[in-house]
Amino acid sequence: MKLALNSDWNNYTPLYIQLANKLRDSISEGQITSGEALPSERALSEITGTSRVTIRKAIDQLVEEGLLERRHGSGTFITAQLEQAGTTLSGFSADAIHRGQSPKSIWLVKTVSSATADEAMVLAISPATQVARLARVRLADDEPLAIEHAIVPLSLLPPMDTIGDSLYAALERQGNKPVQGIQKIRASLATPIEAGLLSIREGAEVLRIERRTFLADGTPVELTRSAYRGDHYEFVADLRECVDYR
Repeated sequence: MKLALNSDWNNYTPLYIQLANKLRDSISEGQITSGEALPSERALSEITGTSRVTIRKAIDQLVEEGLLERRHGSGTFITAQLEQAGTTLSGFSADAIHRGQSPKSIWLVKTVSSATADEAMVLAISPATQVARLARVRLADDEPLAIEHAIVPLSLLPPMDTIGDSLYAALERQGNKPVQGIQKIRASLATPIEAGLLSIREGAEVLRIERRTFLADGTPVELTRSAYRGDHYEFVADLRECVDYR
């Protein structure tokens, strides 16, 4: 591993913050990759010419941001990033299993009520239509990674007590698994409640995702709004050349 941590420090910013910025840049530029161990404090002190106290404070800063994680007895590691295809319609459970992880859910809400006016418009149903409200924390290998709030017309689902970790599996049992969808992603900050549920600090980066899915005939299936941990997820899309003849 080669770290380009030059020592052109200035006198206006605390040294540990400058070092944290340089380490953050090294991570984003790929000098240190996801899941890789950071050099020891002694090695970093020699590389940068700074004290181990400064090194420790810089690392503490990046641990708080979620970029680094300490493993007892092993060292400090770059927090692993989970690449999520932005062009594939699949659920959290299927994605976790594909990565070799064990998906779980902690249910927050599992109830039935009438659709609101906004929900009825999105799902192309009348406001009197019954919908299932499904809110849960999604975990992979017992680590909380996302909070999902799904609204689905009740008529598309099996009995509520049979819905397990995978919503799409429940829909498939009724012949209503979605085959196409629209997904919007934006960056945001975790609220105090979200931070507690996801075991991250308040104000940490999260990705807010709104997903709308449809059956083959265009029938709306779900409206799901989620908050994914920004320190663990990268959404990747396959881009093609666009030929513009104008």
